[in-house]
Amino acid sequence: MQPVVKRILFYVILLTVWQATVKLLDVSVAIFPAPTDVFNSLYTGFLDLTLVYDLVASFKRLAIGLVIALVLGLILGVALAKSKTLDETLGSLIIALQSVPSIVWLPLAIMWFGLNEAAVTFIVVLGATLVMTINMRTGIKNVPPLYIKAAQTMDYKGLSLFWKVMIPASIPYVVTGIRLAWAFAWRALMAAELLSTGPGLGYKLKFASDFGDMSLVLAIMIMIMVIGVIVDLLFFQRIEKNVMKKWGLDN
Repeated sequence: MQPVVKRILFYVILLTVWQATVKLLDVSVAIFPAPTDVFNSLYTGFLDLTLVYDLVASFKRLAIGLVIALVLGLILGVALAKSKTLDETLGSLIIALQSVPSIVWLPLAIMWFGLNEAAVTFIVVLGATLVMTINMRTGIKNVPPLYIKAAQTMDYKGLSLFWKVMIPASIPYVVTGIRLAWAFAWRALMAAELLSTGPGLGYKLKFASDFGDMSLVLAIMIMIMVIGVIVDLLFFQRIEKNVMKKWGLDN
């Protein structure tokens, strides 16, 4: 049986059990709505374009924050890989900060920037920059010495050695870093939007929760999960797999 067929059957069974359980136990929609209630909320949200508006707003914030994070992560990663002093000082701080969830920074972000777009962008950038930095640093550090020695015999040195040998050799790590940065940025964005002034999926989730609309809460949660899976499976995983095959790191 094909993996796609297995997944479809699994989710069909899951939704069927969910629907039957809610109806048989007569669970209140205010506590745990049935799939039909959730899908009705999704349909209404897309029909009146409110969810579309929130989705566009979230992706706009994500795009801005992710681009900034990737640029910063690449620069910091290269700096850590090339400077032992920076790696032993700033590098240790980055490792420590990586263990702190992005949502923890939200109170400080609000104090520094106010309850606005800048605070949300800051959380997204912070969430993605650190993981990109670590992967970029690891990629350069793990360039096989044989590549460097072979390039040096062909008179590559300095910047030419760095740009034409070390950077290309670290591409698999860079791609993995970008994939992880997207995931961290997406999670950080949803967390930050919970306390934003809207619009956005996270803001809409908090709004629905405050008014006891559990159908809409679950609908937005499903949207967040589906978007994450689609982007990862259809885009990042394919790119990562192609790069790994090109570099002989995957079968």
